[in-house]
Amino acid sequence: MTSPVALPQQAQGRIITSVGGLYTVETSSGICTCKARGVFRKKGIVPYVGDYVRLSEEQVIAEILPRRNHILRPPVANLDQILFVVSSCSPAPNLLLLDSFLAVAIYQDIHPILVVTKVDLDSGSSLQKLYTQAGIEVLLADYGRADTIRAIARRLSGKISMMTGNSGVGKSTLLNAIEPSLCLPVGEISEKLGRGRHTTRQVQLFPCAGGYLADTPGFSTFEVEQYLHMEKERIANCFPEFQPYLGRCRFHDCAHVCEKGCAVVEAVQHGDIAKSRHDAYIALYQAAKQRKAWET
Repeated sequence: MTSPVALPQQAQGRIITSVGGLYTVETSSGICTCKARGVFRKKGIVPYVGDYVRLSEEQVIAEILPRRNHILRPPVANLDQILFVVSSCSPAPNLLLLDSFLAVAIYQDIHPILVVTKVDLDSGSSLQKLYTQAGIEVLLADYGRADTIRAIARRLSGKISMMTGNSGVGKSTLLNAIEPSLCLPVGEISEKLGRGRHTTRQVQLFPCAGGYLADTPGFSTFEVEQYLHMEKERIANCFPEFQPYLGRCRFHDCAHVCEKGCAVVEAVQHGDIAKSRHDAYIALYQAAKQRKAWET
């Protein structure tokens, strides 16, 4: 536990670590470790890493300030951006899964960035073209070109970020290149990121390239939790390349799936929107539609 710091009444800070019911909070007066008020537990409220909170004089979390967004696993709030790390080859990216997650980020008002690794084996030009045309920011991680790594590091500066991706895409290698002091074993995310052999689950924001980076799950864990509560009417807005066509359909309540006179469907047919992206939209839309029908 960190040493107590003198806090003014109702000090405000941000939670940077959560482990076993203890929270490390960074304030303007210093860093302290504290618990949350029991009333939160009674109401089923859980403080998240990234939450802005107010502390009492007794160094207890007394209030959780409104969240801009949150991710369920790991439980992190107020993210600025998510870096989705994919390899250009081996393993080849699952575009349906990736497109779903990119949409989830935009739905949550979190800026998505696609980072392509292993460009020494495959240039990744097809991925770069596909997602740049879709309005998604794409960065290449070329370890033979230091400027590409610096470009990624600059995106982290001053931001609260999350990095996720399938096993084998090179997240540890990328983090070591961005922040060599981490010295992460290649092929795994070590206990330095809160994912070691702890018996108590730890979530943390750790300093990286002038910002904070959240420890993160792989895609499979991210998938299960995140897009179960998307409203079907809002999903089209999570695909940036759809924007020029929304409002131009024959019917004002167009679902943009297969309707006649749908401007989005026509753009797909003309090659202006990638079919893989539209397929992901349909999958998300149908899942949301089925869930709503079941709930009612």
